[in-house]
Amino acid sequence: MKDRANIEINLHLPEKIMNHNSIHQTLENKSELTVEAIVNRIITSGEMSRQDHALLTSHVFMNDEMNERGRRQINRIFDHIQTGRLKLVHW
Repeated sequence: MKDRANIEINLHLPEKIMNHNSIHQTLENKSELTVEAIVNRIITSGEMSRQDHALLTSHVFMNDEMNERGRRQINRIFDHIQTGRLKLVHW
């Protein structure tokens, strides 16, 4: 009977790991979408304040690793600053 209980527990273990991974992936995607939304709002307004910078920075650093999509979003900000399409205000 003890062996049967171990088999049943082990059968459910991969499912729990998969659920944990999918939750982590969902949270990561949500954070990416939030960063993208912040970047879009900043670029649309044509201005970036210290408060915008702090908000964006806090969302970027919520993830331990920055993936390619997140880097592209940050590069959009830099590109707009360098080309004069984004003005830094209240610094």
